[in-house]
Amino acid sequence: MTKISERSFETIENPGSSPLKVPDQFGASVEKGNKKVTEAFLKFASGAEATQKMLPPILETTSLFGNELWWKTIAALQADAEAGFSHLQALLGANSPSQILEQQSTFFRKRVETSLQHAKEVR
Repeated sequence: MTKISERSFETIENPGSSPLKVPDQFGASVEKGNKKVTEAFLKFASGAEATQKMLPPILETTSLFGNELWWKTIAALQADAEAGFSHLQALLGANSPSQILEQQSTFFRKRVETSLQHAKEVR
C-alpha cells in the first residue's frame, strides 16, 4: 500500500496563487467590475438622453392626432344623432306601412354609407 502524505491540508501550497497576490487579484477584479459598470451606465445615460430628445415631438404629434380624432368622432356622433331624430320624425309622419319600409331601407342604406365614410376619414 502507498503511504499517504503526512502534510496537512493547511500546509499544501498552490503555486498559482500566493497569499500575497490575493489582494492584488481582488483589487484588479473590482477595478475591472467598476469599469464595466461605468461603461454600462454611460451607455444607459446616452440612450436615455437620446430617448428624451425624441419624446417631445412624438408626444406633440400624438396629441395633435388625438385632438383631430376626438373632433371627428364628436362630429360623427352629432351627425348620427341628427340623422336618427330626422328618421324618427319621418317615421312618425308616415301614412302607410309601405312608406315606413321605404324610409327604413333608405335610412339604413345612408347609415352604412356614412359609417364607411367615417371609417375612411379616421383611417
